[in-house]
Amino acid sequence: MSVFDDTRLDDPAALQAADHLLRRLAMAGARIRAELEASEDVLTKLESDGFRPRAVVAAGRDARLVRAVLEPVCPVPFLAWPGPGLPGWAGPLDLVIVLGGAAEDTEAVSAAGEAVRRGCGLMVAAPEDSPVAIASAGLRHAIRLPSQSDDQLAAAVAVLQALHQMELGPEVDHKSVAALLDDVAIECSPNNDVSSNPAKELALVLADALPLVWGGSVLAARAARRVVEALRLASGRPALAADAGHLLPVLNQPPRDLFADPFDKPEELRPALIILDDGVDEAGIADTRRKLEYKAEAHDVRVHTIRQANGTDVARYAALTQQGRYAAAYLGIGLGRYGMATVDDPVEPRNPSEDPAW
Repeated sequence: MSVFDDTRLDDPAALQAADHLLRRLAMAGARIRAELEASEDVLTKLESDGFRPRAVVAAGRDARLVRAVLEPVCPVPFLAWPGPGLPGWAGPLDLVIVLGGAAEDTEAVSAAGEAVRRGCGLMVAAPEDSPVAIASAGLRHAIRLPSQSDDQLAAAVAVLQALHQMELGPEVDHKSVAALLDDVAIECSPNNDVSSNPAKELALVLADALPLVWGGSVLAARAARRVVEALRLASGRPALAADAGHLLPVLNQPPRDLFADPFDKPEELRPALIILDDGVDEAGIADTRRKLEYKAEAHDVRVHTIRQANGTDVARYAALTQQGRYAAAYLGIGLGRYGMATVDDPVEPRNPSEDPAW
């Protein structure tokens, strides 16, 4: 098992080895601005014109994020479809949304091609020469938002803005999302030492821990899964994002042996509970959080909270996810894994059974 060295977090050479990753994280806000600027011509022509689809089906990358934002407010039924293809009932009265990157994504390509074949309404967020864009070219009235990168969040923000203009979703305010990501980049900059950097502080918490990440709201739970994906890739260690029912049993830990010889043998990783708080003030969420915190305290499990209560729903989600990704990057740096691993936009599992959020 790699040994965590906290001096690497402020070591110029170690930080330089991970510069490609830290630079990409720092540019997240700029990518959202570029995505919306590239889509401006399409968005200015987009309006509801009184038409409302029978249902909305989202497929491809980050369909679950679109669902988490839309489902509570969308005036028509909404479905996140894992693929391949589309549900059997989808037809000309329905709107299909496909988020695809530049790389081959067989499920997204399959969904776009099936939407063309069935004559569905189609909205695609993908680069012009991508497989998804090519598959959707046969539909004359398809809406294509020209993605500028493989940034899943940037593409999702553009799609959510388009859906808002079609009166199918809430206001997104991409400028506030980008600004909040810029704030996170400043706070978590490698130029800030451990004492003033929340992401480096979290990396220290996770240095010898098994991360258990919990978010109470739908979007905070979605962010928890994103953070865990980044932690796994950065550290090569297990990490778990789940609801309280699955996390509470894992918190049943034996007391720490204060007299154990640390040089005798490496101690097994003990859980650390990471709470993502997006400021959603609901009684059920508060009660569940208290149960988790009480159980963790009773079993000598460390608790660390990341809170982001400002901005729109999507902005808070983005900020929580980004701070977790910065922490994952610093965890990988502390473990000396760069340039062995990367946490750039990890690929989500395509099997619905691997993620209960489907």
